Amino acid sequence: MAVNSSTPPLHRALPSRSPLAFFNRTGPGFFTHSPNPRLVSVRSHSQNSAPDGSGSKRSLSLEDSQTSIGSSSSAIDFLTLCHRLKTTKRKGWINHGIKGPESIADHMYRMALMALIAADLPSGLNRERCIKIAIVHDIAEAIVGDITPSDGVPKEEKSRMEQAALSEMCKVLGGGMRAEEIEELWQEYENNSSLEANLVKDFDKVELILQALEYETQHGKVLDEFFVSTAGKFQTEIGKSWAAEIISRRNPSLANRHN
Repeated sequence: MAVNSSTPPLHRALPSRSPLAFFNRTGPGFFTHSPNPRLVSVRSHSQNSAPDGSGSKRSLSLEDSQTSIGSSSSAIDFLTLCHRLKTTKRKGWINHGIKGPESIADHMYRMALMALIAADLPSGLNRERCIKIAIVHDIAEAIVGDITPSDGVPKEEKSRMEQAALSEMCKVLGGGMRAEEIEELWQEYENNSSLEANLVKDFDKVELILQALEYETQHGKVLDEFFVSTAGKFQTEIGKSWAAEIISRRNPSLANRHN
């Protein structure tokens, strides 16, 4: 929902350079090179060494070590890029003049908590997968920012931009199983293609209107837009039930405000 003032305008196409370009700077938190471990041989002297003391010579391949170090470097690069999710504020709240609004990461964290605590999940629904989807569903916004309807970006273009950003982030992570899982989870949510995605889609809307209610109470505003835009769009019984509870808490507050 939001972009920091330092984020490029959302209507621009994604930059052609890799997000790794962000790290090619000096200063804390940025990386200018990657370790380049080499294969080495070591001579091992064990208690069972030959009488002449020569010991047994063995070659120790550090291929696993190289993979581990490279993986660590990629992981920290990826996490550094994801820092933007913590600092980028959700744009819908900025547009309504909310001071100090939630970040993208704040939004995803509470959605993950929803998946963790939800009771009576439908048969066959995987709670852990819901938590994972919640954590990654807006991850591409680390690069493209929070694109909202007010930005005037067509839905197809928004999806293209986010897909390209996600692919770049997976490259930063170094590919492999974890990157593939992130992309699979993101696609599942984007396409609303599973029971888990259905529920997390509902959590996305529930978190939105719960935050709207909290900002209405905190700032004395009326944020009808968010309740109207989500009305009738919940797919699951849990989503419908939680949304109804939020609405029931909002109505008395609105009535008091109008009196």
